[in-house]
Amino acid sequence: MPHSIDRFRPRSGPVRRPAGLTSGSASHSAVPTVSAGLFAAILTFSAPAFAQDAGGAAAPAPAAPPLASILPPNAPPTFADLAEKQLDAVVFISTTQAPAQGGPQAGPRGPDMPGFPPGSPFEEFFREFRDRQRGQPQQQQPAPRPTAALGSGFIIDPAGFVVTNSHVVSEAAEISVTMHDGTKLPAKLVGVDGPTDLAVLKVDSKKPLVSAPWGDSEALRVGDWVVAIGNPFGLGGSVTAGILSARQRDIQQGPYDDYLQTDASINRGNSGGPLYNLNGEVIGINTAIYSPTGGSVGIGFAIPSSVARPVVEQLRDHGQVRRGWLGVQVQSVTPDIAESLGMQEPAGALVTSVSPEGPAGKGGVRQGDVITRFNGESIEQMRELPRVVATTKIGSAVPLELVREGRAETLTVTVGELEPQEQVALSGSSGAPRPETTIDTKQVLGLTLSQLTPGLRDSFSINPDVEGVVVTEVGDASAASERGIEAGDVIVEAGQEPVKTPEDLNRLVDDARSQGRKTVLMLLSRDGDLRYVPMPIEDRKG
Repeated sequence: MPHSIDRFRPRSGPVRRPAGLTSGSASHSAVPTVSAGLFAAILTFSAPAFAQDAGGAAAPAPAAPPLASILPPNAPPTFADLAEKQLDAVVFISTTQAPAQGGPQAGPRGPDMPGFPPGSPFEEFFREFRDRQRGQPQQQQPAPRPTAALGSGFIIDPAGFVVTNSHVVSEAAEISVTMHDGTKLPAKLVGVDGPTDLAVLKVDSKKPLVSAPWGDSEALRVGDWVVAIGNPFGLGGSVTAGILSARQRDIQQGPYDDYLQTDASINRGNSGGPLYNLNGEVIGINTAIYSPTGGSVGIGFAIPSSVARPVVEQLRDHGQVRRGWLGVQVQSVTPDIAESLGMQEPAGALVTSVSPEGPAGKGGVRQGDVITRFNGESIEQMRELPRVVATTKIGSAVPLELVREGRAETLTVTVGELEPQEQVALSGSSGAPRPETTIDTKQVLGLTLSQLTPGLRDSFSINPDVEGVVVTEVGDASAASERGIEAGDVIVEAGQEPVKTPEDLNRLVDDARSQGRKTVLMLLSRDGDLRYVPMPIEDRKG
């Protein structure tokens, strides 16, 4: 899974040798056991600079091919000019955190000793050990030390504003910024934005500061050259180069994921550092890597400047970020869901719930609608909608296009402001359990269903405002089990019609089958959250 690339702490231990660099067999000389990096250096520097001919005379080594013949077409011969101009804009960020309180402390007679059963020989041994400790100066455990984290950043404004990742400076008691020339300055936290993992710092410098210009990440094409500068493993001012490998990566780090992927070497400590185009403009902020080892394997992720720049400007100017709000919960439209809704292509964002007092509810959006465009921007994937809404001006009236029951409609909604959401834990029922009663059930599509009763609501902790039929059992290896349906789920709708009894669901399944549908779209409620599940319609047998 992706890792944030900060909080570097040296680790000791054996280093794996590269594949193929193992001990030789009986007919070959053994290879020394050394670290992978050192082993490669030995191979490099022990290789002969010339070959011997048959007579033992030294033959000149073949001439190296000209540089132009080994570089890809249109590749820059060097990145030195870019690095020379931008190194002074990149900074090394270090933070300290207060030590944890309440750690283990030594007792009045030294560290606690383990306890053993009475009469155990170990009990006598440790009693003698404690007796020998008496009369000696008490050894106090060292006080807990503050933890440190290292990261990167870059100056975005000559007034002293510095951009980095929020996870680099989160929970920091002190923040320091070290310039490329070694000048170390205390930094003040101006603002952080957790959803995008961005933060802005402020430093005061007596010397003029060099700032990095923003670039347009949308103009970057897959395959274009990029350059990363940062502080990997505490090695400040490290420059690496690569290409843009992919765009719009969703790495499950937040609601606004839209990462650039690059093979430029990014490691721990690069977090918050800039990713440049060849014009020396910041088109990304290095944030995470995908690695099975914790080091670079050529898969790094950067926040695009199109996402970062407006967030940074709000943090710099206001210390916080204001975002647009629509008031809906949505999910992706899969091919099965598209087929159930009669759509030609699986695109858009399927609305699973609507806040009645939110902008969408007041504008006429309903549960089951598929939003296809918002404010003139096409919504091809569900995750695009939160980003588009968040960047829309608060209070503006915008067009919203959707598909409802197979028909295209256009509504107008007034964008609200997203407020911090509080996590509300759902508590289970309390009191004495109800006596068990016989429950009438029915089998439909591999599901055992029952009407909602007070006893079942208590058993499965189902909210009193949820209506439908409850799943009491799911068949093993059934299509319902494969789609994640569990006992306790409540089927609220099927085919976008309400379900009150198991017979209702059976009838709606028959209707979908008679219409030639391969699936029936069911709306399920679990712990108060709604989601759509396309269920395949199996032919009846017997």
